[in-house]
Amino acid sequence: MSQTTGTDTGKKLRLGVLLSGGGRTMLNIQDEIAAGRLDAEIRIVIASRPCKGLDRAIQAGLRAELVAFKQMANPEEYSRRITGLLDEAGVDLVVLAGFLSLWQIPPQYEMKVMNIHPALLPSFGGQGMWGHHVHEAVLARGCKVSGCTVHFVTNEYDKGPIVVQKCVSVLEGDTPDSLADRVFEQECLAYPEAIRLFAAGRLRVEGNVAHVL
Repeated sequence: MSQTTGTDTGKKLRLGVLLSGGGRTMLNIQDEIAAGRLDAEIRIVIASRPCKGLDRAIQAGLRAELVAFKQMANPEEYSRRITGLLDEAGVDLVVLAGFLSLWQIPPQYEMKVMNIHPALLPSFGGQGMWGHHVHEAVLARGCKVSGCTVHFVTNEYDKGPIVVQKCVSVLEGDTPDSLADRVFEQECLAYPEAIRLFAAGRLRVEGNVAHVL
């Protein structure tokens, strides 16, 4: 089955951001919007726990909501609460920005959710592989290159169609911190690029492959 993603031409893309940490990815997207390089608006930021990212969203004047996973009766209730907020905000695309809780994606958001992973999928992905865990694993394996991957999100960890990838060299003497810094520089380029492709309707998904039109 083939599916073309995106919004109507000329319509400003409405984003929902889900996060659990510092909010650097959210701020990068907001900076791209402010600079006129991304024709979008962040309609809502949802945090899974009290975090710096939630504070930064409030400081930026964005609508920010705390939906604490631990305060919900079960994962289904948690997912319904998040979906309800996204629906209410009328978002076109959901971007995960270091979101560490499980949101069960409903049918209306199929191929309308993106994530950025700090490695070159399908390597070093899956449950538990996030943040420094990824960079530590890359170094322990002796990889010569790493990078980041923007992909559509499905209800399987890191298995959705790949949209954009960018590479960095792994240098002798690298630490997880130094590698993470260089990968994040590429994340700041890759995520806005993927969002622009979506907004322009230039992504067609066939099976588990995302084609750029």
